[in-house]
Amino acid sequence: MRFQIPQFIDVEDKIFGPLTLKQFIYVAGGVSVAVISVLFLGIFFGLLVSSPILILALALAFYKINNRSFVHTLESAFKYATKDKLYIWRKDETQKPAEESAGGKYSSLVVPNLSESKLKDMNWELDVKKKEDEALVKSSK
Repeated sequence: MRFQIPQFIDVEDKIFGPLTLKQFIYVAGGVSVAVISVLFLGIFFGLLVSSPILILALALAFYKINNRSFVHTLESAFKYATKDKLYIWRKDETQKPAEESAGGKYSSLVVPNLSESKLKDMNWELDVKKKEDEALVKSSK
């Protein structure tokens, strides 16, 4: 038995002429806000108020950045603005540390170099030991 496999699943259907449903809703919403503002505020003030909304509606409907719709860009910008950010400081290797320039008494200090796998192993061992200790404490009660 043969089955048909859909091929263009990432392409939206054109429902209203050359527009998809989302595009039609964005354009219709922008035009309706423009018409209502022109009716209540007059032509000059109505177009002045509704032009940013109309531009946003057209951008939402048609503008793409890196083959992604403008809605995704606005969503990412909103998430970036509202969420906490993690700042990571990296030491500038071109500057000499204060310890070396202050007489060199710390220059013989050797810090072991830990690779990521060694660090993960040590972390795992500590977690296992901690859980075993917690289990012993609970069992002794």
